[in-house]
Amino acid sequence: MTVIVTTSPGFAKSGQVKALVKENGWKLIRCTDTEKHDGGLSDHIHTADYLVVGLIPVTKETIKQATNLKAVLKHGVGTENIDIPACSAANIPVMNTPGANADAVAELAIGLMFSLARNIPAGNASIISGLWQRQIGTQLGGKTLGIVGFGNIGRTLALKARGLGMSIIATDPYADLEFAKENQIEIVDFTTLLTQSDYVSLHIFGGDGNTALINSETLSLMKPTACLLNLARGEVVDLDAIFEALSAEKLGGVAIDAYTSEPPDITHPIFAHPHAIFMPHSGADTKEAVENVGLMVVEDIKTLISNEKPSRVLNKQIYKN
Repeated sequence: MTVIVTTSPGFAKSGQVKALVKENGWKLIRCTDTEKHDGGLSDHIHTADYLVVGLIPVTKETIKQATNLKAVLKHGVGTENIDIPACSAANIPVMNTPGANADAVAELAIGLMFSLARNIPAGNASIISGLWQRQIGTQLGGKTLGIVGFGNIGRTLALKARGLGMSIIATDPYADLEFAKENQIEIVDFTTLLTQSDYVSLHIFGGDGNTALINSETLSLMKPTACLLNLARGEVVDLDAIFEALSAEKLGGVAIDAYTSEPPDITHPIFAHPHAIFMPHSGADTKEAVENVGLMVVEDIKTLISNEKPSRVLNKQIYKN
């Protein structure tokens, strides 16, 4: 029997993906115990034929224990929590699901911009507390959105924001210049993006090079009325620096959906700031996105079982050995 171990809370929970796992006769072991540092992965990894990864790290030690492992499949896009070199050394392919949740993340970014622009959380709080505190907001139309990271999510967000009448600029060393030209999107350097944007939305991987990309120095380049959105990874932003900027009225607002530890330590003062909005890492949490991602994972597992090479392998060099 094929054994699938997953650390993703959403994989095969419902819909077609759950049905396909059952239909194929696969055994699914879910390692999402929040009481354990690795969700319980170390208790079951030795039985896994395939590991479907959420946010729990896949380390060199994980791979050493995975004596039956045939592939590591990310239930999502970002693979910075997977030791790909260790997988390659063990001749284990690594895959992810690019584009499957792009609409979901982009729509949440739009929703968070509306929430910041129109003070939606504060308005709701004023009503249910028995008050009637109307606040003057701003419109998104005519504002400039700066997108940091112009991959599938960034490009999808650009098109949606353009429909709202926003001007779009983006920064990414690997930007699709043809797409940008066709859609009147200007590709600029990071500094220019920060100085010109009314909203800055982060859609980049964490890890080396991007840790604390948003810090005191980079925040000082932004307009004091600008808003920051982090739907990337927690380590990309310095929460202390953001809180200081908000408190000094050098930043208009912030919306955060990813944290260095999850759940985050809510004793940090930023969690009490009136111009900060938080979500529990929900960018990809739509029924449609979870289904799309899961179906791509199932497709790759079936391809591997058939002894064929999946198209989305990230460490293709293992097939040259």
